[in-house]
Amino acid sequence: MLFRIIPFLAFLLFSIGLSAQSFKQFRGPQRNGIYAETNLLKSWPADGPALLWKAEGIGNGYSSPIITNDRIYVTGEIDSIGYLFAFNKSGSLIWKKQTGLEWMENFTGARSTPTLVDGLLYVETSMGRFICFDANTGSEKWSVDMLKDLHGVNVRFGYAEGPLINDKLVYCFPGGPDTNAVAFDRFSGKIIWVSKALGDSTAYSSPLLITLPSRKIIVNFSIHNLIGIDASTGELLWNKQLKGTGDIHGNTALFDNGNIYFSAGSGSGVVKLALSENGKSITEAWSNSTVTDAHGGFVKIGNYIYTSQYKPRRYCSLDANTGLVSDSLKFDKGTLIVADDMLYCYTEKGMVGLVKPENGKMELISSFKMPVGTKEFFTIPVISEGVLYLRHGDAMLAYDIRKK
Repeated sequence: MLFRIIPFLAFLLFSIGLSAQSFKQFRGPQRNGIYAETNLLKSWPADGPALLWKAEGIGNGYSSPIITNDRIYVTGEIDSIGYLFAFNKSGSLIWKKQTGLEWMENFTGARSTPTLVDGLLYVETSMGRFICFDANTGSEKWSVDMLKDLHGVNVRFGYAEGPLINDKLVYCFPGGPDTNAVAFDRFSGKIIWVSKALGDSTAYSSPLLITLPSRKIIVNFSIHNLIGIDASTGELLWNKQLKGTGDIHGNTALFDNGNIYFSAGSGSGVVKLALSENGKSITEAWSNSTVTDAHGGFVKIGNYIYTSQYKPRRYCSLDANTGLVSDSLKFDKGTLIVADDMLYCYTEKGMVGLVKPENGKMELISSFKMPVGTKEFFTIPVISEGVLYLRHGDAMLAYDIRKK
């Protein structure tokens, strides 16, 4: 009996450690696309749920907003200059601050979703500025240029990661041959460690933090590999070489019950890796190269993974034990999150769908067309306090999805 209690107590202690800091960040509190919301609508009217407000003029961009008790923060680009915007919960602008030049070669606009913890905001521009702001006033606390200061090498669509926080540290991935990953003191901007890792170029994903009894591990993509780095020292622990020649890896990996799941746009598809107890090695459990999603994100509900794929364009589910496709839904492809046992799908054609998942099966319950905005539909939705936030380029909309 004692041997059963000890692992449970260890898990409890590490779970408490994870929740010690309250994050507002890319794809929710755990970066897994799951929002702990309840009492939400299970179907919508034909033209969608009630629109509370819309804010236009936030510029070009594909980043998601982050939501606090009284504010909304989002990034955008106007006339090649990036901005960090702060709105109140009614959609009125409080302030906007310049972040520097943004990407103007292709898919122009801001990429990075801000990260907020303990009154400090961390933002990364597509041109490599990594900035810490005071969340209340918008004043800049410190910054670093990943290209000039850290020998970084930008990629063909610009830097895109959402900054990762670990207690007193914040991380970025310049992707340089000698500075692949860097850890800063998040209060001062002082460099704590630099990791060469594999010297591989960076990708577009936001890193994941895994907490084990023996160590914490940062998991992130480079152009050719999925890598695991010791969060305290920067030591490269392991890597998983990706298949194919594609270089768009925009999905944050997922850790669940000792396993790492990832979805890559290179040809590797969806992969399940078993992580050793000490975090120093990985073993491939299965891979499914037919399900390929470059940047839409994926979620795991129970024993099933829900994602989308390019060919054919659809949403689909996979059995997490076998990697086999369980079901598919012809609703184009795009991004998705989950809340109150329902999937929220936002397609690249601008359709928003409410989907019921049940043991791997998917049923489209309601849908509507995003009414305004500019350029591509790439942004991942956000849900906070019964409100669904959708961004389409220059416009951000807030929908009331609470049961009355």
